[in-house]
Amino acid sequence: MPASHPRQSSVDLDSPDRPFDNIINFRDVGRTINQLVGKRVLKEGLLFRSARLDDASERDKRPTAIFLLPLLLFFSFLLLLLLLPSSNSNISTNNIHLIDLPHVQRALISLTGKAFERTLLWRLDWWNFFKVLALAAVGYRTDAVTIVGQQVMSPRGLIGLGIDTLDSSFGEMRDLFDLFATLPAAAGDSASAATYPVIVHCTQGKDRTGLIIFLLLLIVGTVPVDAMTADYVRSEGELLVEAEERMKEIRVLGLSEDYTKCPGGFTREIHAHLDTRYGGVEGYLAQVGVSAAKLERIRSVLMA
Repeated sequence: MPASHPRQSSVDLDSPDRPFDNIINFRDVGRTINQLVGKRVLKEGLLFRSARLDDASERDKRPTAIFLLPLLLFFSFLLLLLLLPSSNSNISTNNIHLIDLPHVQRALISLTGKAFERTLLWRLDWWNFFKVLALAAVGYRTDAVTIVGQQVMSPRGLIGLGIDTLDSSFGEMRDLFDLFATLPAAAGDSASAATYPVIVHCTQGKDRTGLIIFLLLLIVGTVPVDAMTADYVRSEGELLVEAEERMKEIRVLGLSEDYTKCPGGFTREIHAHLDTRYGGVEGYLAQVGVSAAKLERIRSVLMA
């Protein structure tokens, strides 16, 4: 949607929760959770989430609107990168979904990288597996992705794909949580870079972003699961303003309207999977390669 065509939202643009014209599904996670819980359990003004920033208006790009956030984490668009070659590094400075903002450090992390791609491909039957490889090899990537969408992604659903992301994207998760654990060093160390405040976003700011925010809230340990669920499902209403536009994109890829929604069981099933397979979020992140010391740093930053 062009930046000259502002989206409308049920949230007042002058509200602290929605200071933008064209950046939707934006919120301060700490503020939202504190309101849901009815008391201060998270620090506010440190962790933000939103949908893509591509359509940001000139007003949106002003320093006063963007809060001079020193680090933006960008997740790559799953369906665009699914079968495309990528570099060996999970962190890059590619210009996908990036807007030009002053005083901002940016990192593009492909949460659904090569390991995730392999997971989806191996779920295909042999006929479609070789068909997808052949189509991708001769340049028909959209057709290849459509087959994966119809044969794998649609049956797996958003919850299944969230679990697949957890189980396959170890390197990407490690890179992400290493960034979240980057704190200022002692005063006077000019070389030190701090992550916070930080905004985490993906295309809709719903599922991949929702997964990462959920893991961060589980690390804190004081946020009730029902509040985490309420924060996740809130995205569905925030995205109604572009539901028709999004449906056109996902139909081409063989996906149903369910991909525009927030399944109510998402947080419950992800939580259960973490507990059953890894012994909880800390066990999962330890297997990914994130140390207990780094988790404690993240917890100390976010906890009120």
